[in-house]
Amino acid sequence: MSNPYWSDIVRELDPYVPGEQPKIANLVKLNTNENPYGPSPDVLAAIATESGDNLRLYPDPNALALKQAIADYYSVDVDQVFLGNGSDEVLAHIFQGLLKHDSPILFPDITYSFYPVYCGLYQVPYDRVPLAEDFSIDVEDYCRENGGVIFPNPNAPTGILMSLDRIEWLLEKNSDSVVVVDEAYIDFGGESAVTLVKRFPNLLVTQSLSKSRSLAGLRIGLAIGDAALIEALERVKNSFNSYPLSRFAIVGGVAAFADEQYFQTTCRRVMDSREQLVGQLDELGFHTLPSAANFILTRHPEKVAADLMSQLRARGIIVRYFSQPRIDQYLRITVGTPEQNAQLISALSELVSS
Repeated sequence: MSNPYWSDIVRELDPYVPGEQPKIANLVKLNTNENPYGPSPDVLAAIATESGDNLRLYPDPNALALKQAIADYYSVDVDQVFLGNGSDEVLAHIFQGLLKHDSPILFPDITYSFYPVYCGLYQVPYDRVPLAEDFSIDVEDYCRENGGVIFPNPNAPTGILMSLDRIEWLLEKNSDSVVVVDEAYIDFGGESAVTLVKRFPNLLVTQSLSKSRSLAGLRIGLAIGDAALIEALERVKNSFNSYPLSRFAIVGGVAAFADEQYFQTTCRRVMDSREQLVGQLDELGFHTLPSAANFILTRHPEKVAADLMSQLRARGIIVRYFSQPRIDQYLRITVGTPEQNAQLISALSELVSS
């Protein structure tokens, strides 16, 4: 479909397709990597307190209280923290403000599918770098001329983690380029690259409160890096939307970082469930990639992945399927509660035995 009123670039865009959010009762929803456990009770209390006459007023455009909470948590300066309406908005500003150069940026061929969408929107040249045979990222493949490097860690949708020493090596080899480490899932088994920020002015780390802190509905994303990188993002943000975070998001985010015990407890529950789920899938003959995320990428050598997805849906269980080459026989499955995982395993037991 097209329209004569559209700008030319609209016709060229290939928009991102988000995971389905169906309105079906009693659905086992394992397709969008949401945390199966709700946010900290302290977050809910903070939001309830904020609900009142103050909602007629704009929120703090700098969200200073939340920036300070994040700076304290990660032992960085406030001017090293950037905030946006979800990590997708943060990434959008990064592509426009830091990655738009003459040379192509580099990212894996199997990775977060929003990256090429941003490149199309902002006219950023890019090259896809093939993953290794085992689906890991080979950092040596990124040692060539580029306008920047970006990758998730753990990678999505594979869930495979890159070690900090490999990231450090990559930063040293790309000292003239910005390297963006997208850590949407880092809290489920990895070590954050934030610890490297003070040593590498070309490093920018992005995170989200959607997954590990159960706040997908509040839309809070952040970036941590050298103050000069953050200033570039602030300039873009204040030329686009000066108030990206609501009052609820600011107070909810502060409360989420304050309740460390709840955060650690729920992350551990997800990780324990992930390992149990992988073991149960192994018993059913599935081959699962090693994951440090709150999801797994798995396949059965004797079953067609697209068929399994449809058959699970008919049983009220939805998972994510990608038709992309190399992973078109895999299913990406969000780690649910033990009860949800049990329903999944029960259904898959029937399907692989039939």
